Amino acid sequence: MKLVPVVTGHQSMIKNKINKGLDIADKNFKKLSIQVSLNGLSFCVADTVSHKVLMSDTLFFKEELNPISTKAELEKLFRKHKLDEQQFDDVVVVHRNTLFGLVPKPLFNADTLAQYLRYNTTILANDELAYDELGNQDIVNVYVPYMNINNYVYEIFGEFTYLHNGTVLIQSLLDLYGNQKDPICYVHVGKGQMDVAVISQRKLQLYNSFIFETKEDFAYFLLFVLEQLDLDTETVAVKLFGTIEEDDPIFELCYTYIKNIGIFVPSSPHHMELGEPQAEVIDFTVLNAL
Repeated sequence: MKLVPVVTGHQSMIKNKINKGLDIADKNFKKLSIQVSLNGLSFCVADTVSHKVLMSDTLFFKEELNPISTKAELEKLFRKHKLDEQQFDDVVVVHRNTLFGLVPKPLFNADTLAQYLRYNTTILANDELAYDELGNQDIVNVYVPYMNINNYVYEIFGEFTYLHNGTVLIQSLLDLYGNQKDPICYVHVGKGQMDVAVISQRKLQLYNSFIFETKEDFAYFLLFVLEQLDLDTETVAVKLFGTIEEDDPIFELCYTYIKNIGIFVPSSPHHMELGEPQAEVIDFTVLNAL
């Protein structure tokens, strides 16, 4: 999957690859991807030559934090694994939140980013906005990144790429599974947040993200999406993945309404070699940002 770099925000952060004037002999061929949300953190380090995952970790917060407290937790995570003492050829930060909006590219204007979010999210006066372009979809994802996190990562590693998790999720699903003829509803389940993407014939039909507290919330949002696209709950394929299993109360409730629903195990991107424990705990978005 080719990630499209963010084209707004702090200019010194915007780059596909860290460039500190090193030649090929100085490279260590290690890449770091970090996902940041107010509910938790995760990261993954991979060797880009052997395509092996070298290190990973995931941290869920007991309750939702604010961006300042989240940065403090990220600093602890970096120190725990000594990430701030290492050098990486590439660093990618993925911002996971519901502060985004998808815009058709023909209607997009980079000078009016706030206009695209004003009706579906709360934007503070000091918020900086960014956008990602989705390859081959004529769609632009406008969102609010956590700039204090970006500034911290820049202080540690220098130039890096940052993206919204929706960008990585959509692009990955399209690249890996987009050639199915009939619509398929993919639901990525995280702590307190569900990301729903409906894809058919390499086209994105819908993408949205919801915050949920109960299994009833989850089922309601999922059924709402299917209703909006007029998809039959008796026949449409719904694939859940992330932090969910078949014995989860969420799955059991959804199964009473949606007959063709199942747990989905995504394939490893880039033929990445994962150990068995790693395959179960590494977040899909973190892995696909490598």
